[in-house]
Amino acid sequence: MILKTLSLLNYKNFDSCSFNFDDNINCLVGKNGVGKTNILDAIYHLSYGKSYFNPVATQNIKHNEDFFVVDGEYEKSGRKEKIVVSLKKGQKKIIKRNGKAYDKFSDHIGFLPLVIISPADRDLITEGSDVRRKFIDSIISQSDKAYLDTLIKYNKVLVQRNSLLKYFAANNTFNNDAISVYNQQLNDLGTPIFKKREEFLKEFIPIFKKQYEIISSGKEDVGLSYKSDLIDSELKDLLELQINKDKALQYTSVGIHKDDLSFVIEGHPIKKFGSQGQQKSFLVSLKLAQFDFIKKQSGVTPILLLDDIFDKLDEQRVEQLIGLVNDENFGQLFISDTHADRTEAVVKNTNQSYKMFKL
Repeated sequence: MILKTLSLLNYKNFDSCSFNFDDNINCLVGKNGVGKTNILDAIYHLSYGKSYFNPVATQNIKHNEDFFVVDGEYEKSGRKEKIVVSLKKGQKKIIKRNGKAYDKFSDHIGFLPLVIISPADRDLITEGSDVRRKFIDSIISQSDKAYLDTLIKYNKVLVQRNSLLKYFAANNTFNNDAISVYNQQLNDLGTPIFKKREEFLKEFIPIFKKQYEIISSGKEDVGLSYKSDLIDSELKDLLELQINKDKALQYTSVGIHKDDLSFVIEGHPIKKFGSQGQQKSFLVSLKLAQFDFIKKQSGVTPILLLDDIFDKLDEQRVEQLIGLVNDENFGQLFISDTHADRTEAVVKNTNQSYKMFKL
């Protein structure tokens, strides 16, 4: 799968611009603040229907404008595909494929597989469990529509159960039959989500460990494990057991919405005991494992975005990473960097065609 052209209108700091890309490597170079990352984010937007960096959709519209349009032309499996994402203030975002708007954004997820490696990934280590759950869910959802639909339904029921708990508290009342209905629904939806996450991680963890071994030259032992309330108990039983706590908190305290991943290095939490370089290598390994997993599941080679990669790794590890591009495992690659000469020197060694875009 190849992104051939990209056009931006009122997107972030760009008023109007277009790009024709190389099929292999594309380098976006320039000083900080010129919009290199914004171009990568526009490409991400075309795959996921949202920004990687800013969840507030309207904040991706250029200042003093009312709308943005991101337009991409792809070549996939011998066919041309045109994807347009547009948003006007006060209206819903629209995603169109070949001129036809999607009824549900979730129908588009997985059609244009893409992986981004960015300094912002550090949130996976430093932030709360919701960031790590989203990481798992985004990978599984790329190739499993039923999983994504079930997850959306679970979250809707969760909101309803939490609203009911708040109603009980506000009115000093309680109805066990009403709460039992939501308990059953959460159990029926949450159990298959838990099983799918467990199954996914059994396959994903060995891929991740292999990638870390390559990037770190086998210097450290790293681990990744799944933490869930459902490992030892049925969700329905847990919900009944925790009802007094939930009534006091006015929200649901157990379930797959509390699942987490544990990241360790040499048996200790990487957040506390990993050096900056080890943490960066850990994150890059997670993303490369994501790349391999999505490629295997979809049969399509994802586009790979490397945002400010020299900030994440030293030059030797960057060369190891870029060197992987020579492997037929990889497809189209986008790199952003502040130093044109440094980037060009690295990509020349791949013996692949490339384009430099100086912004």
